[in-house]
Amino acid sequence: MALASRILSRSRQLYAGQIILQPENAVPVRFFAKEAAPPALKGDEMLKNIFLEVKKKFDTALGVLRKEKITIDPDDPAAVAQYAKVMKTVREKADLFSESQRIQYTIQTRTQGIPDARSYLLTLKEIRIKRGLTDDLGAESMMMDALEKVEKEIKKPLLRSDKKGMSLLMAEFDKINKKLGIKREDLPKYEEQLELKIAKAQLEELKKDALEAMETQKKREEFKDEEMVGVKSLDIRNFI
Repeated sequence: MALASRILSRSRQLYAGQIILQPENAVPVRFFAKEAAPPALKGDEMLKNIFLEVKKKFDTALGVLRKEKITIDPDDPAAVAQYAKVMKTVREKADLFSESQRIQYTIQTRTQGIPDARSYLLTLKEIRIKRGLTDDLGAESMMMDALEKVEKEIKKPLLRSDKKGMSLLMAEFDKINKKLGIKREDLPKYEEQLELKIAKAQLEELKKDALEAMETQKKREEFKDEEMVGVKSLDIRNFI
């Protein structure tokens, strides 16, 4: 039961965190109070509606997890791919953002109102770091170099409202993408690769939590003589 509680608790934290941060949950769902109940305050009604939406999405997510087999083996590409597939099904049925969609939404909200290109690029870097993403290709430094080149050419800081200057910068970015072999038409493939990286990281966290839970349980007197099972043999469906 210790492992079940740990995994279920972690699942709740993950899904509640994903759900409550999504903008669509600010749209109220019609709420019918009992006839004898006093009229609800607007704030109270909004909280109730958010709670009902969160519960609905959470129940939907658990419904998928009860049916689909997940192997806790972050070192097995097949297990990682299956976990990513299950999580995609969860997101589609529970109407949740994918990681790339959440990043896109974060960029849109965080960069709204930023007037200059330099602050924009620095904000993108901050978002990447907070998301735990790596810049293995060194694209950020290349983009900053491109900005330096454009600003040197126009002899002033580049504002995002400067259409001519931004066209120059986009042309430099196109050169960078070509150098790195990045094609706009391949964006779905890059998104899939990102989801697989995230799936692997999440499986590593689940494996760590499962091992910690089993180690804790093994210290209890009644389980002292029992052999600890392999994490890969665990079926999460039995703990939900």
